[in-house]
Amino acid sequence: MKRGHRGTGYTVLLVFLSAFLLFQIQPLISKTILPWFGGAPSLWSTAMLFFQVLLMGGYAYAGCLVSRLSPRRQGIVHLALLGFSLILLLALGLAWDSPITPDGRWRPQGTEVPQWQILKILAVAVGVPYFILSTTSPLLQTWLHYREPGRSPYYLYALSNAGSLLGLLTYPFLVEPVLALRTQANLWAWGYVAFALCAGYSAFNTLRLSAGPPGRRVRPRIPAAGPQAEGEARPGVGVRFLWVALAAAASVMLLATTNQISQEVSVTPFLWVLPLALYLLSFILCFAGPRWYSRTGYTVALFAGTLVFCWIFYYGRGTLLAEIAVYSLVLFICCMVCHGELVCLKPPPRYLASFYLLISAGGVLGGVAVNLVAPQVFKGFWELPLGLLACWLLLLLAFARDWQADRGRRTRWLTDTLLMGGIAVLCVVLFLYVGKSHANVLHSSRNFYGVLWVREMNAGEPERQAYKLVHGMTLHGFQYVQEEQRRLPTAYYTEESGVGLALRHLPRRGAGLRVGIIGLGVGTLAAYGRPGDTMRFYEINPEVIRLAEGEGGYFSYLENCPARVQVMPGDARVSLERELATAGSQQFDLLVVDAFSSDSIPVHLLTREAFDVYLRHLQPDGILALHISNRHVNLRPVVQQLADHFQLGTALINDEGAGERRFWSTWMLATRNEEFLKQPQVAERASPPHSYTGFRLWTDDYSSLFQIVNWGQLPTGLLEGLDASS
Repeated sequence: MKRGHRGTGYTVLLVFLSAFLLFQIQPLISKTILPWFGGAPSLWSTAMLFFQVLLMGGYAYAGCLVSRLSPRRQGIVHLALLGFSLILLLALGLAWDSPITPDGRWRPQGTEVPQWQILKILAVAVGVPYFILSTTSPLLQTWLHYREPGRSPYYLYALSNAGSLLGLLTYPFLVEPVLALRTQANLWAWGYVAFALCAGYSAFNTLRLSAGPPGRRVRPRIPAAGPQAEGEARPGVGVRFLWVALAAAASVMLLATTNQISQEVSVTPFLWVLPLALYLLSFILCFAGPRWYSRTGYTVALFAGTLVFCWIFYYGRGTLLAEIAVYSLVLFICCMVCHGELVCLKPPPRYLASFYLLISAGGVLGGVAVNLVAPQVFKGFWELPLGLLACWLLLLLAFARDWQADRGRRTRWLTDTLLMGGIAVLCVVLFLYVGKSHANVLHSSRNFYGVLWVREMNAGEPERQAYKLVHGMTLHGFQYVQEEQRRLPTAYYTEESGVGLALRHLPRRGAGLRVGIIGLGVGTLAAYGRPGDTMRFYEINPEVIRLAEGEGGYFSYLENCPARVQVMPGDARVSLERELATAGSQQFDLLVVDAFSSDSIPVHLLTREAFDVYLRHLQPDGILALHISNRHVNLRPVVQQLADHFQLGTALINDEGAGERRFWSTWMLATRNEEFLKQPQVAERASPPHSYTGFRLWTDDYSSLFQIVNWGQLPTGLLEGLDASS
């Protein structure tokens, strides 16, 4: 008896450790490769698809192992796989800086399909250990059922999700702020070695279920494969379909919510972890026992959440904290509904492996829908409302299956009314939103980097008619149609903006300037180019390049520019680093950093290492101009600390905006050229300097949004600019 308890305790510890490592590696490896793909929000959802596929593969492996092989052979096969993973980990550790972080040779060159590049890198770096970790929970649950047939192993599923939740929450709060990425990777690798040794011991113990010393053969207590016991009927096709559909709906909501939040703030582990933590918490609560899920109660909650969601989604005027709270709340309610219904449909333990396999298959289908299908089918981010609608329809189906369940007349009337009302409200709002989104749309496209819209402004007023390029909530610029206005700089780039001041008052203005610009937009800054100048744009989104170069005839800044215009495709930082290694410094007189994905901050462009690259590409007296306008975060302390670190003088230029052509904007100019900063045209416009003591310098190994996020309000001037741009 005591030996059995010790075995159970060992299993509990191993399941918990594997789940912890499983979910620590996800944000770690994703953050490592994030700069290689421009900090795009879609990277995390693509990485999640990879993890979901491997999780399904792990469950399939566990299912095949326990259904086709004896316990002895199961142990042998799993021991061999564990040994292979350790050998591979050692080989990669010798080739790279750490066993799981690829070196610079794996960086994309800018012309590859991002999704496939991400999947390839993740497969090589963490594919094998992640696959083995994903097999642990279902495999050990089955082995526990061998040893103790009368004990339900489902509690280990909740425990596994608890370990996953702890692994997730400790990363952004304890691991990321303290440890460098290389240190994190090495510690994770040692943790995996410890896990592999413990898992090997567990697999070795499985050998003893069917083999022992001569004369003392141990008889395994494996459930017989004979006639099914009473109450253990094989789940039908309809039930299995619901397993997949419920898991897929929850997966779609998870990934779509993460994309929605990341598009508006930043691509950072904290905003990856929050939705995933809620997703896992719903698993833990639902599989811990029936008391946590009430179908009627969550129908009421889903209806209330849907009403608030529709308001925020349609009008989009809440504060950042309110938007994150609403999206997170709706995600949690939907996951509780989906996972609660899964628990209601869970099979007897003998079908445990297929149950987990189909749940993971549903997760993969959700990932495929968000990452591969939606960008090809939808011209906007429709996955979130459609995922919510799918949850409503599945809840309706669940009620239809149990129509005769014990529900009073009042309860039945309430739930039926809420079901019909929730579906109707969501459909109406989605229809209205699609119509609103397509108003005055001349062109729309979607790819890995997001959704782009070309809209017509002032269609009924020929003297004010213009075309604008919009990415999410961010305006990437607009251009007037009338020939006499067509070359005017607009929006955040007018003559009175920080970058306009820099371009008009550069010391070598008129003597053949070299200007580098990170972020192309519609090419507005080309309006400042003169004969003999070189304007070199860096842009990661090929669709933006096509539109700025004249596709569709909407924008002509690049075409009309008298300077020499160069457009370099690919992530700007990767391109600049490659240029330093191959051709040397570009010797820019001005380098403009203006790369934003929707309102999301590409953190890898605002670190110490990034600034070092920028300065090496500048003339000694060159100027760095950084566009730090943002609805949700105050980037001034980040940039000021970087400037102080490199001993640069700074000028913060705020432009309140005036009229239709000129928007509210904030630019930080940083340079070693004191004469430039002392010019009256610059000095009179600069805000007083401010010191940020105690603010930690951002590096590739460290960045934190908590100190700079504006949770409660939106800048009034920017809202006016957004209204004007709509």
